[in-house]
Order: sequence, then structure tokens, then C-alpha cells
Amino acid sequence: MNKSGVILLSNNWLFNDLPNTMILTTKDVLIMKKPILFVSHDEDDGMWQFHCGEDVDMDNATLVSLKEIVDYDISVTILNDLPLGWIAWRETESSHWTRQKN
Repeated sequence: MNKSGVILLSNNWLFNDLPNTMILTTKDVLIMKKPILFVSHDEDDGMWQFHCGEDVDMDNATLVSLKEIVDYDISVTILNDLPLGWIAWRETESSHWTRQKN
């Protein structure tokens, strides 16, 4: 069980992308432990981005595996079917996600 109270079995991977797929996030999320409030699934290259909702400065950007992000916040697995070219956001860590074509 993780901090969200969700149980995820290791053999129950929900994303189509592999756990070792590299994604873009920020040091705000990884080091400062800010919640993930914005997600994009880029249409041009299929890259996933997980951010705290603030503007991303490239000096603050970092690459990690998709599994690392899921381990950090299992609630993002609900976005496993987010289509290419779409974004999702929420107001707080406990809010529902809103989705929209980017």
C-alpha cells in the first residue's frame, strides 16, 4: 500500500509504456516532494511529463523512469490511458483529474 492507500501489484502494470520508459519531471517533484498536478502525453514524441503545475524551467527538469513516478504517486495510474496529445490536471493531490486535448 502506498501513501494514497492504493495497492498495486508489481505484475499489474497499467501503462502501455514499459516501467523503464523515461519521462520528464522536475526537481520540485522529486526533491521538494511537491504533488503532481499536471500531466501531458506529448503527441510529437509520446513523451510523458509529470509536473507540479508550475512553469517548468529547463534547469529544474530531470528524466526518470515511469515506474519511479508511479512509485512516487500511484494515483497517476488513473491516467494510463491518456491519449497522445492530451493533458490532465488537478487542483490538489486529492482532487479528481480533468482531461483535455492539448
